Amino acid sequence: MPRIARLIVKDEPAVYHVISRTALKGFVLEDQDKDYFLNLIRRLSKVYFTEVLGFCIMGNHFHLLVKMLMQDEFSNEDLQKRYKLYYGGKNQAGMTKGQIPFYRNKWGNLSEYIREIKQSFSKYYN
Repeated sequence: MPRIARLIVKDEPAVYHVISRTALKGFVLEDQDKDYFLNLIRRLSKVYFTEVLGFCIMGNHFHLLVKMLMQDEFSNEDLQKRYKLYYGGKNQAGMTKGQIPFYRNKWGNLSEYIREIKQSFSKYYN
């Protein structure tokens, strides 16, 4: 059964409580997995327009209290810095002007933020 659609507040900062559980039985996350997950949250929080106010990583699920910041608060230079954080040394040229709207929308989207956390962790875990 799919989850209920998240209520997203537009045009103002908003705080969300996000919960996600694994499909596996029991407590499947070991300490090193939790450390990787926490570092992933830290890294992506520096890229996305988020402020993590609180978190709890359990053996089979996690909770995040996330404040989504306004996309318009960030300059194009801020986006360039976040782009370099995101891609590291892989793309030294930076983003083009045509890419700015795409990344501004992506990094200001709560669903994209959570999707990226979960997909990245799944790749690591599997």
